[in-house]
Amino acid sequence: MQSPSPTPSIFDRRLLRLRLERALRGGAPDFLMARAADDLADRLAGIKREFRRSLDLCSPSPHFARAVESSGRPLPLRAAALWAADGVDVVASEESLPFAPAAFDLVVSGLDLQWVNDLPGALAQVRRTLAPDGLFLACFPGGASLVELRAAFAQAEGELSGGASPRVSSFVDLRDLGSLLQRAGFALPVTDIDAFTLRYDSMFALCAELRAMGAANALTQRSRRPLRRDVLMRAGEIYAERFSDADGRVRATFELVWLSGWAPHESQQKPLSPGSAKMRLADALKAPKLGESDKTSE
Repeated sequence: MQSPSPTPSIFDRRLLRLRLERALRGGAPDFLMARAADDLADRLAGIKREFRRSLDLCSPSPHFARAVESSGRPLPLRAAALWAADGVDVVASEESLPFAPAAFDLVVSGLDLQWVNDLPGALAQVRRTLAPDGLFLACFPGGASLVELRAAFAQAEGELSGGASPRVSSFVDLRDLGSLLQRAGFALPVTDIDAFTLRYDSMFALCAELRAMGAANALTQRSRRPLRRDVLMRAGEIYAERFSDADGRVRATFELVWLSGWAPHESQQKPLSPGSAKMRLADALKAPKLGESDKTSE
């Protein structure tokens, strides 16, 4: 019997840890986390469950834990994998959680799972730690985030270097997440997107903010050569030409992808089995039966 293939190393986790720890020490911009935490609070406000045992899975700041507490639930246990900060209770990998099965009623995670090499494995770990009818809520950047920056770098390198190296980390596409949740064993999976645009003085201002957040390119397959100055300047020109507004400021697209799923429980709604419907679809739609001709008055 062949042993399972090793998980491909998409992200340089050591580099990510160093960058995130430096960003936290330097007071990283937290507007994305704040926006996501407000959304989490709204989502929890509409759920009438106590969630006495909860886990904040590796969110890089206390925003998500505070959102859970502000909803009237106990403050979650906080786990961290890539970084170290005040208030962290457990150091753990998302792909190998050190918790007993059914240990939590609620697991939340904000802006962390985009850095996981084995996302299906991480989701399976979360599912294992949830008690029956427990809820998982997570948020991370979506596939269209920073699409302008990708395009500008790709065009500039194509023009001046004869080829392009990945300069912006890849993000998960929304269409893949529902199936990943089902594969991990979640019931009632739901995915949705909060898409918005931010504006900056230039592409260079955007890149500076990404570096301050510890979110610069950390792909394992990234080029190790320093980016040539002429390529960088050309990318800035392309960005300004293609993605600027009338006032000269440039646009940057961000997507916050949300996914949620429940640990299965007998009380949850289930789809009807095939053939168990009590009414024909045509009757529900008040459509004529097959072969029935229209009658006109004489």
